[in-house]
Amino acid sequence: MSRRAAVLALLMAFMMINFADKAVIGLTADDIMAELGLTATGFGLIVSAFYFLFSASAAVVGLLGDRLPVKWLLAGLAVIWSLAQLPVLLPAAGAGVLLGTRILLGAGEGPGFPMSTHAAMTWFPERARSLPASLVTTGAALGGVIGVPLLGLVLAAHGWRATFGVLGVAGLVWAAAWLRWGGEGPYGKAHGGAEGPYGKAIVGAEADADADGPPVPLARVLATGTWAGSVLSAFAVMWTLALATAWLPLYLEKQRGYGSVQVGLLSGLPSAGAIVLALGAGAASQRLLRRGVPGRLAQGLLGGGLSVLAGLSLLLVTRLDAAPLLLAAVAVAFSAGTAQTPLNNAALADCCPPARRSAALGAGYAVAALATIAAPAVTGRLLDAAPDAGTGFARAFDLAAVLLMAGGVVAALTVRPERDRARLAAEAVVRARPPARPRAGS
Repeated sequence: MSRRAAVLALLMAFMMINFADKAVIGLTADDIMAELGLTATGFGLIVSAFYFLFSASAAVVGLLGDRLPVKWLLAGLAVIWSLAQLPVLLPAAGAGVLLGTRILLGAGEGPGFPMSTHAAMTWFPERARSLPASLVTTGAALGGVIGVPLLGLVLAAHGWRATFGVLGVAGLVWAAAWLRWGGEGPYGKAHGGAEGPYGKAIVGAEADADADGPPVPLARVLATGTWAGSVLSAFAVMWTLALATAWLPLYLEKQRGYGSVQVGLLSGLPSAGAIVLALGAGAASQRLLRRGVPGRLAQGLLGGGLSVLAGLSLLLVTRLDAAPLLLAAVAVAFSAGTAQTPLNNAALADCCPPARRSAALGAGYAVAALATIAAPAVTGRLLDAAPDAGTGFARAFDLAAVLLMAGGVVAALTVRPERDRARLAAEAVVRARPPARPRAGS
């Protein structure tokens, strides 16, 4: 196995554990609420606590990623995850301990996705990043397909606390493997990042104007349509993911009558759908880019269409009775939007100088992650305020569906990496010009 393939496999495993850490709270929701005496609103607050420091941590570590080795940053994050999970094993640990550990876990996991995406981007040239970005996202989906069912078995055999301990050990094992085989690739800041796709030299922002003149200000990158459109659509996707991890297992169990082991298996359906859609969309996008199709179509429009598809499917989830149709709608509703995110991240990486890539990805994820603070708590409020749980779930799912469709339309209209890269490159050239010398005698 090549070093690049080994790093990509490790990053996929990183995201697999990352997803399982989030999903475990929803999988164990019924047991936690019963043992700790929590209402839906109280449980929603604990779920939301995971995201209290999530955004701030993503932004701060994103900035550090442009200055410190990604190898050590990712290892440190994994260790934080592990230490946050282990206290829950104690029988005396109550709601307060669970609340505190979820906050710490969120601080460690907030930068996980943008930093793993940034690490993967350092191993691939421009216009060859859609598929590897999709593979990183697929790692998270594997957390649902493999990790959640395994946690369901642990839950059935050993109780809800044991699931947190298993995840803590998994994080420590990953950190040791990453320190042995992980690291930054040849297209990162440390290596100049100047080689273009398929061996061609790049003229523009990807050649990193930072090396020869004043750096491209981060604010200018954040002002591009590609960044803004990617973030707004990611906000909707992350709202839906938070809804799925916190409340979908409870919906399937209480409203649809599935048992705990079945719920563990069925909760993996969206992840299975995400693997198929993310890999398919990533491969299709990369093939289109190789053929000269602009990123606004191969990344923005394709990704936006996936988000709209997810929203339409989510509208059907609470309106279908037949089990096969219901499960198909669940799989698409909670996966198609996820398949959009790597296309947007690849587009952002293509238009952003390497010296600003980590910060731009981290800032975008920080803003989008605000949805994950609101979604579980808002859903809990909707459930408590509704005349019955079925009505509450219908309102929560419909809200997420509207957000997905709106985010998809925005991305289709604003994600234009070639245009934004050209603008950043032109501005960099202007900043790099030496000031005009005064004429003699003037």
